[in-house]
Amino acid sequence: MKDRPGVSSLGSNNQKPKEGTMRKAILRLKSIVLDQVLTMAFELSDKNWKVIFSHGGKNRFYNVYPDESRTRVPEIVARAKKKFGLPEDCRVFSCYEAGRDGFWVHRFLVSLGIENLVIDPASIEVPRKHRRTKTDRVDAEKLVGLLIRHLRGEEKNVLKVVAVPSEKDEDEMRLHREREKCVSERTRLRNRIRSLLVTQGVRMGSWKEVNAAYIERVLKWNGEKLGPKLQDALKRNIARMEFVDAQIKELDQEIRKFVNDKDPCEAVKKMQKLHGLKGVGIQGARILVAEFFGWRTFDGGKQVGALAGLTGCPYASGEMEREQGISKSGNYRIRTLMVEMAWSWQRFQPHSRLSRWFKERFGQGRRHRRIGIVALARKLLVALWRYVEFGIVPEGAVVVR
Repeated sequence: MKDRPGVSSLGSNNQKPKEGTMRKAILRLKSIVLDQVLTMAFELSDKNWKVIFSHGGKNRFYNVYPDESRTRVPEIVARAKKKFGLPEDCRVFSCYEAGRDGFWVHRFLVSLGIENLVIDPASIEVPRKHRRTKTDRVDAEKLVGLLIRHLRGEEKNVLKVVAVPSEKDEDEMRLHREREKCVSERTRLRNRIRSLLVTQGVRMGSWKEVNAAYIERVLKWNGEKLGPKLQDALKRNIARMEFVDAQIKELDQEIRKFVNDKDPCEAVKKMQKLHGLKGVGIQGARILVAEFFGWRTFDGGKQVGALAGLTGCPYASGEMEREQGISKSGNYRIRTLMVEMAWSWQRFQPHSRLSRWFKERFGQGRRHRRIGIVALARKLLVALWRYVEFGIVPEGAVVVR
């Protein structure tokens, strides 16, 4: 399995090694534990960090304030090595839960020579039998224990490791994510304006007509003008909406300029390749590459579907068997995009094999189509991955450029 920038070679929940590779990795990890190794876990918060060190069944705690992290962490690591009688050049493994702090802590620890893992909080096992004690110290103890089990290779899925993008790849995600927030804000403002007008018996027309002048001439249910305070409130909302509209247009221009770059990097080449398929727009191509195909590697189509949360989640116990729908455990942006793209695909690529399969199996009934579109989204995502990585054009698809 290839290492990725900023990620330890110990593995990732998004890139599952093959069986032989996994066995070799477990043997290597067991040899690591046999050597003298220091393990540590962080419980991050605003006011302070709880840091726990573990070696040979013994634990030692420290408090580190975030403002002091860059100076105190190397100091307490050296102190822990001395306390446990470990050599100064021994290997140090650390972990923390993915959260609001993002990946800067990971990059900071890696810069100190510490082999760090970012853990998916949802993968940490908790007892369900009774109420459990939950404190930062207890959580840190739990986390370092799981890290040790993971390093020993005791179980296959003790915890799941988050794939960490490089700083450049992370920065490339900002454009479409910011646009997503702006579109959400515009929708909220539009709903607010429409709701205020509905309270006065006003039914709106096109949004192109809605501006300050429109508010001044619009009439209520009884033919009178809107109240002055209501007009002021609507004008303020319209001003905010126009500002957000301008930002969305600016972002669209920047994305279009980026994707149409005449001297493209590898990621842009993948975007242009996807955009060449009929039915795949610039926004969709950018999101797919920036979130998925640009910096992640996959061993097969099953991993692609699983990381998007589009795989089935069966429930079978005894004689009872039922489907719970898709897992929804992956990247929600990709999952939402692919469902939308699946509808566009069967419209703009009606003669492709995927569209024909969808019509034959789910063509009857609106409910069946809404269920089947998720299956089409999963198949389409895998097909697009094969097209980007291996140049395999989806059967029957039209390539416009």
